Formats: sequence, structure tokens, C-alpha cells
Amino acid sequence: MPQRCSYIAGAWADGGEAFAVQNPADETNVADVAAARPAETGRAIAAARRSFDSGVWADLPARDRATVLHAFLDHIEAVKEELVATMVAEAGQPVFFAEGVQFGSGLALGRDTIDLYQSMRHEEANPVPIDELVRAGVTLSVRRHEPVGVVAAITPYNAAFMMAVQKVIPALMAGCSVILRPSPLTPLSSLIFGAAADAAGLPPGVLSVVVEPGPDGAELLTSHPAVDMVSFTGSTAVGRLILAQAAPTVKRVALELGGKSAQIYLPDAVDRAGRGAAAVVAATAGQACVAATRMLVPRDRKDEVVEAVSRAYAGITVGAPTDPKSLMGPVISAAQRERCERYVALAQQNGGSVAFGGGQPDGFDRGYYFEPTVLDLPGNANPAAREEIFGPVIGIIGYADLDDAVRITNDSEYGLSGQVYSRDTAAATAVARRLRTGAVNVNTGLFSAYAPSGGYKQSGLGRERGPDGIRAFQEVKHIAIGALR
Repeated sequence: MPQRCSYIAGAWADGGEAFAVQNPADETNVADVAAARPAETGRAIAAARRSFDSGVWADLPARDRATVLHAFLDHIEAVKEELVATMVAEAGQPVFFAEGVQFGSGLALGRDTIDLYQSMRHEEANPVPIDELVRAGVTLSVRRHEPVGVVAAITPYNAAFMMAVQKVIPALMAGCSVILRPSPLTPLSSLIFGAAADAAGLPPGVLSVVVEPGPDGAELLTSHPAVDMVSFTGSTAVGRLILAQAAPTVKRVALELGGKSAQIYLPDAVDRAGRGAAAVVAATAGQACVAATRMLVPRDRKDEVVEAVSRAYAGITVGAPTDPKSLMGPVISAAQRERCERYVALAQQNGGSVAFGGGQPDGFDRGYYFEPTVLDLPGNANPAAREEIFGPVIGIIGYADLDDAVRITNDSEYGLSGQVYSRDTAAATAVARRLRTGAVNVNTGLFSAYAPSGGYKQSGLGRERGPDGIRAFQEVKHIAIGALR
């Protein structure tokens, strides 16, 4: 499979100046990629527009699109070993995460999304009272869900493959044409989508993969009048820029943005805190928008929790992602490691303290490693409690009572996810209902094609996955049908 250039309009492009994709675990170059020129991005947009307007894909029956997309996923499944190795190398994520979560859950998500789409009704009678229909001379009121058109899918570096599946498969299943623009930090695993498009026989232009290191190509995708929708996962700051870039052409914009999620422990579940804290940093080194990096515990038991979480973090094996024993690898770049260092310092300057970690671990001459870090925070005003750090850093905050815990959780510009733990499921669920966040996990979690995800407030617009995630790639049309008199 060609791995060092973009896939545009059914063919591998030549590209321009090469840029290096670096392995964050040892700072070596994984591959050199020929960056797509602006003209090539424009060509991908034009091909997507032509393919959509011609109906070569959108007008196929859903069952035929499903057959092609299953073949698309079959091709990806057949290159599992190579793809997993690529994920590990470009993102620095442990093998168990790349194989089990990104690859395994990603493929399952794709196949289940195809099934979910086919189980939904995309044209149906619109419920209107009969007497109103008679007065209007209407014999039938129909509601149709039609593809939104050309979609620019812009994905992040963390879980790059899985995030691409999460956007590409529902958009294609809905009949859209898609231009996938992966993060330049982790583009290699997304090039498999070009090879899969070839193998499955997707018509040229229905799916392109544009790889380039700078903002120019991305801005072209978010502002070009031939693009109908932008689906973006990434930081809130970049999400704001995309909204501004899309505004002149009034594009549909779906955004899954930053988070500062909280995990709340009711008094009867404090003994569970160590395990909950470990999940924040294991596998992704805390580089997950849904990571519950604020831990809220009863104030009178905070010292006990800080000690337990510190013990849990001391037991996390930090090491080379290729080592099956490693539970945590590096962060993605030197800049991301510096961000972790900066927020640890800010936490201390504002009254917090480091209970465990807080710096670069011993024994690593190369690679962007940062220790699993536990911060004892005096309250929610601390910068480490307000800002998304996107690294293996958790802050522990004490609450006075459950009303206080809810207040602290909701006192954030973000609202992406959350967790509540208690042996009293009814009490935990009552707390969950009060949280201003797009998802809440009570004593468990669920990643599924059938369960939506997305944010309140500055954590985003719209939803991915679930029926709402499919509807995000559709327009609603109403047709009133009557007899000509």
C-alpha cells in the first residue's frame, strides 16, 4: 500500500515537499510523507463535488452502499498486523490499545454503524392530523432524510484510526462524499482508507485522503463553497476558528472539542478511586478528550484518596509502546510534554501540590515521556482544574456534599463527559442527571455505534455515533403531495 502520499479522486497523488512523521517514543522518523499541495486539496474537493452531484454513490440503494463498505472494512481487517504497527509507531500508544481499542473497536464501530443505518427509516410519512391534511388538500406528508453532500472530516492525532472510522463510515453510508484530513502528527494509519477505497471499488471522488502538515489545506476544506459540512474533532480553540471559517458559506459544522471531565465518587465508592484514576492515563497518556481528569471526592476523605491514587499511579508501567507490559507510552510531542510541565507548575503556583510524578521519568534518553501525575488541588479555580492539559495529569478536589460536587462539576466551560461512582445506583444516577455534560457513565462506560457522544457548552456541537450521529450527515426534506385539480 502506498503510505507516503495523499489519495485523491481515486488515485495516489504525487504531492509536494515531504514532511516527517515522528515516532514520539524514540524521536525517530517513521516515514516521510509528500504533502498535498493546495491545488491537490482543491482537486479532492472538486472530485467530491462531482461524485456527489452525479449521484454515482448517493443514489445507490442503501444495501448496495452497505455491501461496498463491508468490503472496505474487510480490506482494513486483512492488513491488521501492518496497521497496528503503524498506529503504535506514529502515536506512541501501547500495543494493547492500538490493537484492542483502535483497531478492534474501530472495526466493530464501522460494521455496527452500517447495520444501524439500515435499521433506521430514512423516508416516512410525517404525522399530521387527517383534518389538517384535508383542509390543505394534501394526500401525503413525507419526511425524507437525505445526504448533506460533501463532507470534510478532520480528525485528531489521538485514536486517529478510530476517529476516522467514526466520521467516514456514517457519512459514506448516508450517501455523502468525504474528504478525510488526518492530523499531520499521525497521518499514516488514515492512508489505509485510500487503499480500502481502491480495494472495495468506491467510485473516484467519493473518498479522498488529504495529508499535509500546515493549516492551509485544512482552511481550504473549512471555507470552500463546494464543501457542505465540516466534521471536526480536536481542541476548542481550533473549533472556534473552524466556525469562523465556515460562517461565510453557512456550512453545517459538527464539532467534538475539548473536555475537562469530572469523576465523582460518592462516599460509599471512595475505595474505587484508584482504579478510576488509572484509567485516565493508561493507554492514551491522558490524551483523550473524554478523560476524567478532575477527581471529586468527599473533602474529609481527600487525603486518603490522594494516597490511594498515588499508589495506583506508581504501579503504572511506563515504557516503550511496543512492549506488551507497557500500560502507558509517551505524549505525542515535545510541545505536549512542555504543556504538561507548564500546568503542573501553574497548579503549584496557585496553591496545589504534586502528590506523585510531575516531571519526566527516569530512564528515557529519548522520547516524549511524562510521568503519571497526581495533583492535590485546593479547589476548582486552580488552572489545572480549569484547562484541558491533554496529558497524564489528574487533579483531586474535595467536595462538601453532593450539591457541592455537582456545582464543581458544572463550573466549567466544558461539558463533554463525566463519571459517577456509587454502590447506590439510584443515587449515582440522580447525580448524573444533574450534570451539564453530553455523556455520563455511572459505574461503567459504553463505546458503541448505538450510543451518541458529544458535548455541551464549549465541548462541541452535534453528536457522533448513534442515530444522532448518522442524522448529522443528513438533511431533512419535507414533501407535501396532493392531487392536481
